[in-house]
Amino acid sequence: MNVIIGYLVSLVCVFGVFILHGGAIGVVLKALPFEMATIGGAALGAFIVNNQPKVIKATLKSIPSALKGSKYTKARYMELMAMLYEILQKARKEGLMAIEADVEAPQDSELFKKFPTVGTDPHVIEFTTDYLRMMVSGNLNAHEIEALMDNEIETHHQEAHAPVAALTRMAGGLPAFGIVAAVLGVVNTMGSVGQPPAVLGGMVGSALVGTFLGILLGYAFVEPLAGLLEQKADDAAKEYECIKSTLLASMQGYNPATAIEFGRKVLFSGDRPGFAELEAHVKGKK
Repeated sequence: MNVIIGYLVSLVCVFGVFILHGGAIGVVLKALPFEMATIGGAALGAFIVNNQPKVIKATLKSIPSALKGSKYTKARYMELMAMLYEILQKARKEGLMAIEADVEAPQDSELFKKFPTVGTDPHVIEFTTDYLRMMVSGNLNAHEIEALMDNEIETHHQEAHAPVAALTRMAGGLPAFGIVAAVLGVVNTMGSVGQPPAVLGGMVGSALVGTFLGILLGYAFVEPLAGLLEQKADDAAKEYECIKSTLLASMQGYNPATAIEFGRKVLFSGDRPGFAELEAHVKGKK
């Protein structure tokens, strides 16, 4: 919703002020389809050349998600930490082998089913169970598991930022493609030098619409979208870091209540529940 509101504010302010200032909006509207086809086509072609198919697919998939609000809320993090608490509490009371069945078949685990949001998220479950499995096997120490976690989080970071980089490059190229469209318009105008001044003025105005559109699309539409996707990617990484800190704290001998405190501390302050708030929530879930 914020994306739509932001785009509407940009369009209303830009075109509204132009009209109020006496601008001939008809010239812009007449040139708009042709300039958009030129700029959009050039940008699309460059986007295809500049990115591997997997990046193109990831970018197209990520754009609709930008129109939705962030799923990484305080409520989600509280549920995540309550789930981790229950897993670690069960392992502490009954031994690590007690959670082996939950780890091997999380889709059938009653423990994971208690948490409908994070307990059914395939990325969260895969990341969590992979390292719980290593904890159960006992073949790796905390430092080795931490190194593996860091590598996986870094890989996730790179994958999540590929669409961001692709859109940022496109935003940087749009003003240049606007100039290309404008130059073509000027070339067309120069071929009509014998026309009356009023006609030539309209043709020059139409040509300049290309430069205007390239700048507007680049800096008011595509680049802000890339920035929003980057923030969403950072939010997703925080969830993994929360799981990482909690599990490593448990491996180092801290009790479940203290381990989830390690996880709570890595969250952004705007989404981080208070200590007492999380403790009450965890005990309520338990």
